[in-house]
Amino acid sequence: MATDTATNTATDTSLATGQRSLGDPGLDYPLQPPLTAGCPRTGTADVAYPVEVDYAYEKLDAAALFAPSAGRAGLDRWAPLLPPLLAPGLGEGGTPLIELEPGVYVKDESRNPTWSHKDRLNRCTTSAAVAAGAPGIAVASSGNHGASAAAYAARAGLRCVVFAGPDLPPAVDAFLNAYGAVVLPVPWEARWPLLRQVVDRLGLHPVSNLTNTHTGHAYGPEGYKTVAYEIFQEIGVPGAVFLPVGYGELLFGVWKGFAELRRLGLTDRMPRLYSCETAAAAPLARAVREGLPAAHVTPGPTGAYAIVAPVSGYRGVVALRDGGRALTLDDGQLADAQAELARAGLWTELSAAAGLAGLRSLGGAAEAEGIDGPVVCISTSSGFKDRGVGAHPTAPVAPEWEEVRRRLHAAGIRG
Repeated sequence: MATDTATNTATDTSLATGQRSLGDPGLDYPLQPPLTAGCPRTGTADVAYPVEVDYAYEKLDAAALFAPSAGRAGLDRWAPLLPPLLAPGLGEGGTPLIELEPGVYVKDESRNPTWSHKDRLNRCTTSAAVAAGAPGIAVASSGNHGASAAAYAARAGLRCVVFAGPDLPPAVDAFLNAYGAVVLPVPWEARWPLLRQVVDRLGLHPVSNLTNTHTGHAYGPEGYKTVAYEIFQEIGVPGAVFLPVGYGELLFGVWKGFAELRRLGLTDRMPRLYSCETAAAAPLARAVREGLPAAHVTPGPTGAYAIVAPVSGYRGVVALRDGGRALTLDDGQLADAQAELARAGLWTELSAAAGLAGLRSLGGAAEAEGIDGPVVCISTSSGFKDRGVGAHPTAPVAPEWEEVRRRLHAAGIRG
């Protein structure tokens, strides 16, 4: 494949050039190594600022890349606008956009290889570990992130160490062990210090946060940009996107994806983004409300364990500055949205229903929000990931017609 100096037509060639500070966009760093502890020159004792990956956008043939039949499938299709994809993929990306009702779509990320959006992130972070020559990766997670990291490490022939919480769901534990990960359930407060020691002492590559406010991995959110690319290819720029939010990496990635489409001249508008957090924590909502770059909170009890976060990061603030809004949702609203999705044939994790719950929380006020165009709700993962799955099996029924009829009548099925 030939690539000239003006435009990039090779679908497997990254145009990534370096890393840029979000705390001060005038500060640039080389592409390697990934700054997994954020920008070293803008961080303070209270706030760590992430970096993002920059690209030689002027070398991209955007019309060719975004043509309907261009390139390969999944993340590989978008290689010019991603960090180098050195780790082999698992067919991540290319998830369906399902019309729930006229003008309301669900982007079903449970169709990814490990049944969550995290596969997009971990293809990029594991590629960084390969580039660094690391013997393995280390992650702090009790759910989607850990399962995805373990799968991509296995695919790349790397070891994976997962620091999980003490309440690791049995199904997720089995998921992690199936990939050969070393699973270490520890008290919540011990996960981050132990993760740092594994990174510092054993040379494993961190794919989880290492800082006092969330910065995460420099390359990870780049994978989430592809969600925006795929939505754009199917329906153009929607009026709004509602996203489940924990640390805000998906939110930032989707925002950046649409911002790149605008920068490349493929559109002149942005969707309004709604961050949808559990009210049991909601650090991003607090940061926005108080005008902070990031905020710490004390989480309360919630079934939405995948999006409960004690701290936010600056990425979410950046994403919401472009006309976005922070929403908070209680478990009842999440359960209602989860049930609505199930009635439509989509089994989602409670946390994954936050996008639809956010839309429904606006009720009749949705029109007053000034949303122009269709709405997309991101559903991040499968209902398999919820705690307690399988704990209440359906009671057996006697193999007799009267008993069968009674159960059918109780369910409202009558001849």
